[in-house]
Amino acid sequence: MLCSMFKEWGWRCVEADDGETAVEAVKKNMYNAVLMDVRMAKMNGHEAFRKIHDIQPALPVIIMTAYSSVDDAVEAIKHGAHDYLTKPLDFDRLRLTLNRALEHRQVEEKRRETNGGSSDLVSSIIGNAPPMMELLEMIRYVAPTEATVLVAGESGTGKELVAECLYRNSERCDGPFIKVNCAALAETLLESELFGHEKGAFTGADKRREGKFVQADGGTLFLDEIGETSQAMQVKLLRVLQEQELQRVGGEETLNVDVRIIAATNRNLEEEVKEGNFREDLYYRLNVVMLTVPPLRDRREDIPLLVKHFVEKFAEKNRRTVESITPVCMDMLCRYPWPGNVRELENAIERGVILMRGDQLTEKSLPLTIQRQDENAADSFEERPASLFEAEKNMILQTLAETSGNKSEAARRLGITRKTLQNKLHKYDES
Repeated sequence: MLCSMFKEWGWRCVEADDGETAVEAVKKNMYNAVLMDVRMAKMNGHEAFRKIHDIQPALPVIIMTAYSSVDDAVEAIKHGAHDYLTKPLDFDRLRLTLNRALEHRQVEEKRRETNGGSSDLVSSIIGNAPPMMELLEMIRYVAPTEATVLVAGESGTGKELVAECLYRNSERCDGPFIKVNCAALAETLLESELFGHEKGAFTGADKRREGKFVQADGGTLFLDEIGETSQAMQVKLLRVLQEQELQRVGGEETLNVDVRIIAATNRNLEEEVKEGNFREDLYYRLNVVMLTVPPLRDRREDIPLLVKHFVEKFAEKNRRTVESITPVCMDMLCRYPWPGNVRELENAIERGVILMRGDQLTEKSLPLTIQRQDENAADSFEERPASLFEAEKNMILQTLAETSGNKSEAARRLGITRKTLQNKLHKYDES
């Protein structure tokens, strides 16, 4: 039935009865794309995909699977599959997915020509610590696919940079890249920002406005801080992700959009789902592939590379000459815990370059929190609480202070659930 449909669409189709036959066919012939089931006789889809990928790494493979086995398809995407489709198949989506798969090699060739034959897709991301190397490898696999990606990580780790890298190295790189910070707008404003509105839809709506989804049509939409959205907004986002259609605020016309979604969050959405703060169905729609950006404290060997990059950046920006960095200064930078991650490091280096005397960056131009880290450590040792209860209380309250009272983020940093955190705070109030 599928082969008959493909012929009507103008494509030549070759059938294989099982995975073994498909692998042998790929060994002998060149194809533009493979559409493959997960459950097959003789050789299952995972094994067949691995063998096909080894023979022709650039050959796009699209996995078909039942909804109950989506995890299997997601695992295949992590290892290089182009995309997956759930059964029963939506034929319009099938055609769209195959069209993109057939364009895949052309885009790859164009990218290689642009990069002078280089396949370095992630050169804008600095780091060679093991956690970063794993992240960069995942980006290389995921970027050329159509998979929805959830980028997780603490504030300041560089989630937006990862999203931009995914976009630049995707098949949608010639389309628009639209960013929306979901935490920066009230719910009513966010709805209008995302979906647009009709003239007269609310006070001040003096003309029709297209939303970010329409502006991103044919490209990529980056939804930053997706965990901050309300339940009502989550329902509307889910509909767009499922149906690829929307309505403007105050409008009745249904608009179709073709958008790849990359979302980012500094919250533990799995915990948010358990606590009823985030819709489970939306979470699974967003979390087709999750990329976790490691905190700076887990990649300390990258600090000298980042320092060098930021020194060059801000020296040029501020018309300063930086000949060197003192060993004491670099040592302080490498030992500091960086609760604000790469963003905090960037701000510290910018301040240091601006305030430095002469042509050498020294510890004296760093923020006082970095200069006094040894004193603070000594003070905290001498003032150690007398009991385990007090130690736990101080740590929790300090973490809450560092997250500006954000209980979900504090709970994530402490490795406990939000409910557990609330129970502990209740105990502290009683004591």
